[in-house]
Amino acid sequence: MPIKTIIIGTGSHVPSQVVTNKDLEARVDTTDQWIRTRTGIVQRHIASDQEPNSFLASQAARKALDMAGVEPGELDLIIVGTLTPDMPMPSVACLVQKELGAMRAGAFDLSATCSGFLYSLSVADKFVRSNPASKILVVGSEVLSRRTNWEDRSTCILFGDGAGAAVVTGTSEDRGIESTHLHADGSLWELLTIRGLGTAHPVTQEILDKGWQYIQMQGREVFKHAVRALEAVTGEALKANGWNGHDVDLLISHQANMRILDFLRERLGLDREKVFINIHKYGNTSAASVPIALDEANRSGRLKPGMKILMVSFGGGFTWGAVAMRW
Repeated sequence: MPIKTIIIGTGSHVPSQVVTNKDLEARVDTTDQWIRTRTGIVQRHIASDQEPNSFLASQAARKALDMAGVEPGELDLIIVGTLTPDMPMPSVACLVQKELGAMRAGAFDLSATCSGFLYSLSVADKFVRSNPASKILVVGSEVLSRRTNWEDRSTCILFGDGAGAAVVTGTSEDRGIESTHLHADGSLWELLTIRGLGTAHPVTQEILDKGWQYIQMQGREVFKHAVRALEAVTGEALKANGWNGHDVDLLISHQANMRILDFLRERLGLDREKVFINIHKYGNTSAASVPIALDEANRSGRLKPGMKILMVSFGGGFTWGAVAMRW
């Protein structure tokens, strides 16, 4: 039987500070009802100055390693999906390696915005298939609050901070990752972007005055492209495995907007209980969204052996993808 990649441990961590919709009413022209109706978000967790990305990632990683029964020294590779690193150099993955003491592991970051965890999991899957004994830590971690303009009501209501992690290895059993599907369309980058603070637009007063250090999004256009892309990649993953919508036991989607989740559920013909939802608690945590949801589903007992799981995500770039697996 061919080798497959299995997840043997999950973990997640969010900051203790909570910002509710009611809190935002005092900062921008919005209401709790408006946010709930249009997004499904009730609150989000925001990191303090003492909680950089690498801290959140390390906390989630430790929980995943504990569940997996894997010591940091056993890790062969650490991959962190993120768009909000502590600093340009070194990578968050290297800082996580230092924090964990996983000194025999290779480490690198992968930038695919909200699709970062699924992209990273796909890369880890390829490593495991070539070396089934390897143990790889895959993390999705973000501190989007550092790149959010808290005076822009169209974006500040959406985003939160957090991290999720998974430990993967190989198995000859009939379970694990069945297929991965990755896509991108760089021609649409201007619809969702952080223009500033890179080498094209380095830090100047002009860049700061333009607000290019913050997330800029054309929400309606992003929504239209997101639903089309997610519907397409979901169909692609189902076809690749000979599944139909009714075969899916649990859909774990990027938690960006409740309307997108409802759209996917309807397209797949899924009952509501087959779609994992936690957007109300965390908002959009970008690359951390799917692994936080995966960990919550795992620890709450929602995931049973043999279940068919479909994970999907869409983000800036644009990037999108899907991972189909048997738990």
